[in-house]
Amino acid sequence: MKLNKYIDHTLLKQDATENQIDCLLSEAREYDFASVCVNPTWVEHAKKGLEGTDVKVCTVVGFPLGATTSAVKAFETKEAIQNGADEIDMVINVGALKSGDLALVESDIRAVVEASSDKLVKVIIEACLLTDQEKIVACQLAQKAGADFVKTSTGFSTGGATVADVTLMRETVGPDMGVKAAGGARSYADALAFVEAGATRIGTSAGVAILKGELADGDY
Repeated sequence: MKLNKYIDHTLLKQDATENQIDCLLSEAREYDFASVCVNPTWVEHAKKGLEGTDVKVCTVVGFPLGATTSAVKAFETKEAIQNGADEIDMVINVGALKSGDLALVESDIRAVVEASSDKLVKVIIEACLLTDQEKIVACQLAQKAGADFVKTSTGFSTGGATVADVTLMRETVGPDMGVKAAGGARSYADALAFVEAGATRIGTSAGVAILKGELADGDY
């Protein structure tokens, strides 16, 4: 198993500098990760920095709260793709889900899927804020709306991925849809546990440490 190709090498901190982004890109080239995940302002820079590699550029939409309107999320998606994004990680409308407005949650996801054309869409459900039943419903809505992945977390709320959440999400969506475990992988053993639970991607800022067999600091 090539664990490096499970990893979305991530830097989403609001104070990330160009030098830090360049370091992320350099590491992604060296370790041949699946993607780098950066904020939209860095997409064009990342695309140029990864030319000649098969490392994808992933960015975030409606991030981190998920509380922007569907029209804004669709616009963000189109602009990100114009700037070179290959993958879109969008945050659901968590408040709508918890209010029982499932039609809004589904249409919100669908707006991003439709705006994404043929690009990969991952749907962040922010599992740490949801009951197990809400997690199931969120995954079902993402699947119904045509998304490619469900993703556990933004890394900016009260917690990251757990093996239990990944297991539940995999059981809910079945074998064919992607599941991304974001946050919580700080070692090779952590990453392997997520994969064994059903994750097909791992979002982490600790990709290099994980592949080196080291224990990383931080929560994402």
